[in-house]
Amino acid sequence: MPGRASLTEVVYRSSDGRAGHARALALKAAGIDHIVAFDGREFVILVSAEDTPAALEEIEAYEEENPEPTIEEPIRHVPPEPPGRGWLGVAGYAAALIGVAGLEHYGLISHHWLRAGMTHAEAIRHGEVWRTITALTLHADGLHLVSNLLFGGLFGLFAGQILGSGVAWLSILLAGGAGNLLNAWIREPQHTSIGASTAVFATLGMVAALSWSRRMPGRRSWMLRLAPLIGAAVLLSFLGTGGERTDVLAHVTGFTSGAALGAIESRLSDRIRRSRIFQCILGFAAIGLLVVSWAVALRSA
Repeated sequence: MPGRASLTEVVYRSSDGRAGHARALALKAAGIDHIVAFDGREFVILVSAEDTPAALEEIEAYEEENPEPTIEEPIRHVPPEPPGRGWLGVAGYAAALIGVAGLEHYGLISHHWLRAGMTHAEAIRHGEVWRTITALTLHADGLHLVSNLLFGGLFGLFAGQILGSGVAWLSILLAGGAGNLLNAWIREPQHTSIGASTAVFATLGMVAALSWSRRMPGRRSWMLRLAPLIGAAVLLSFLGTGGERTDVLAHVTGFTSGAALGAIESRLSDRIRRSRIFQCILGFAAIGLLVVSWAVALRSA
């Protein structure tokens, strides 16, 4: 066995002492004389010149059998960018409600806005389904209009940020119309109503369903997963059940329609939501649906 004075060839060096000692054990098992030393900066393994080839071969074999674990950067979840900020849809919503209010107040185009556009359960059952849309833009007074502008704009902003303005506002219009349609089939034949509140609560239901579906994949408590729906139900009870002229059932049917549609739309892919062309097409479809509904209503009146 060679003396320590002859152990001069460095076959391994590392700043990690454990790595050096692990390879030293491999050399010891192979019967290769060696020493582990610290040169002031790193740990080194020294062998004799004649044992150098065998030592290098042994270390290489050890590293192949025991690869060092690679340290990877932790995967950071970057939430996808929202389809849009939602303000364009809110502006369109406000323009539609204020525009119809002005046209009705001054009697422009027609003097029969209210009669032509309000929901009337019997008329809707007999095919005048456009009333389910037109009634969403009519209001009894300034306070009624302002409250629906405020809450509808707020909930619509949230929906637009999740779905994109085009998808969101066409969905709001359809869900509000569906709420009015369902309400018309439940209520007595002479029941009438006006106001965007059915669409407002449809938006609330939609946002709640979308928020709930986003929480479902995680392993969280059932209470946390249901928090968006519980919060929406609380808002519905506070905002949608007061006042003598409040159509509570219409609020409930609107909320239910919006929640159902939101659950379906939660399956939309992010690629579709972020398509500007898709958003524009559905945005113009919402405008077209509103215009055509009013055109048919005024002509019928």
